[in-house]
Amino acid sequence: MQKDAFFERYQRQMILPGFGIAAQQQLSDARVLVIGAGGLGCPVLQYLAAAGVGNIGIADGDTVSLNNLHRQVLFQTNDIGKNKAEVASDYLRGLNPEIQVQTYATTVTTANLLEILGNYNIVVDGTDNFATRYMINDACVLLNKILVYAAVSRFEGQVAVFNFPVEDGNRSSNYRDIFPQPPKDNEILNCAEAGVIGVLPGIIGSMQANEVIKIVTGIGQPLVNQLLTFNALNNQSYTVKIKPQPDTYSLIPKDIPLFQATNYEWLCSSQPDEYEIDAATFNKLIQSGDVDIVDVRELHELPRVEEFEHIHIPLANLNIEYQTLKKQKVVLFCQSGKRSKQGVKQLSGLLGKSKTIVSLQGGILAWKKLVN
Repeated sequence: MQKDAFFERYQRQMILPGFGIAAQQQLSDARVLVIGAGGLGCPVLQYLAAAGVGNIGIADGDTVSLNNLHRQVLFQTNDIGKNKAEVASDYLRGLNPEIQVQTYATTVTTANLLEILGNYNIVVDGTDNFATRYMINDACVLLNKILVYAAVSRFEGQVAVFNFPVEDGNRSSNYRDIFPQPPKDNEILNCAEAGVIGVLPGIIGSMQANEVIKIVTGIGQPLVNQLLTFNALNNQSYTVKIKPQPDTYSLIPKDIPLFQATNYEWLCSSQPDEYEIDAATFNKLIQSGDVDIVDVRELHELPRVEEFEHIHIPLANLNIEYQTLKKQKVVLFCQSGKRSKQGVKQLSGLLGKSKTIVSLQGGILAWKKLVN
């Protein structure tokens, strides 16, 4: 871009105190991936392109439909049936021809997401389903990418910045620090089921774009270790602090092969009623011998278990050592049954329906009490 045109296009933000040419150049050098070109993604993309973010990626395999148009303001009626990422890319190039826009007209999966993320520094989550949210979060943790998260439903939305570099080389909270485990099927309605007021994604998406600009340029204070919630009916907002929980990292795949092997659709679906077994059923499985029994407690925990053969894999190592499980049936146990249920979710995400994976109800304490 010629110098005069550069100054004219961005003059109103470059004259801001603490902004100037340096911040504008940082925006030009930034590489931001927006996953989801829907209600949230549309305002994010518009404002990032207009602000001069130099490299924008758009990933979305969905097509425009009529019921999108009341909130997804990049699209027109004659775009119905077209891929959202491609339509959005054309719009952004018209809005700002000086930036680079990369289109990924596909649904992100464990097979392609890590490769796509490798080209960007900041990821914006504009998706609307839990399986994809958990997958994006885990991928960002795995690759040390900053994640700008948002969600909307009915009249309320929320925004946060996850996995942000903090002191001593550590990272801030991630999505699993708020929601360690996915909700059950139909426990939380999506936009298609609950509805959403059309302007709300515009408000929340603009907040996401604001967070990206703050992160890139270093101005202001991003929503790190915080979750902001906004209510469109009364214009009230509040912010809650999020404390990073080291235990949540045990729920995230530790390396690329484990991530690519994880079935997030299965992980975020309800487990069948029989995923937890009682002591009597457990005793029958012990007698059959055709089962891998796994203690997911830490090595130092009491009481010790000597009544039956078992494998000791602490919950934090389950994502790594799960391949040692050879039998078709797997029973997990812990102290009270809480951690073993988490383990069932983890293994189900990794193994899907290839094995029968259950938790001992009440844990080893309840079993010993019954046996004694």
